[in-house]
Amino acid sequence: MFEEKLVALSQMMAEHMAMPFPPGFCGLDIEDQDMVMLDADAYGFAAGVLKGPLSEQHRPGLTRLTSVLEEVLPTIDDEYATKYYTHVHDMAVLAAGIESLREK
Repeated sequence: MFEEKLVALSQMMAEHMAMPFPPGFCGLDIEDQDMVMLDADAYGFAAGVLKGPLSEQHRPGLTRLTSVLEEVLPTIDDEYATKYYTHVHDMAVLAAGIESLREK
């Protein structure tokens, strides 16, 4: 089951890279969050999780990121951007789930 989650995360990351960044979201802040940085942070955390366990220092950042995405998502007023950032959120949640499995 753990390996399947890693494969799923890898697939989500590949899908994410194939999706164009939402037009008009470069340089946009929503709820005081830079949308480019949210995207980059989510991908970076996911890549880190694929490589192995996150450090004690980085785990809280992934948890915070998922919470921030949950706050930002309902405020996005663009259909494609909502789809894009929902995918980003789901990728971060899966990465956090994998980290939780590693802690057990």
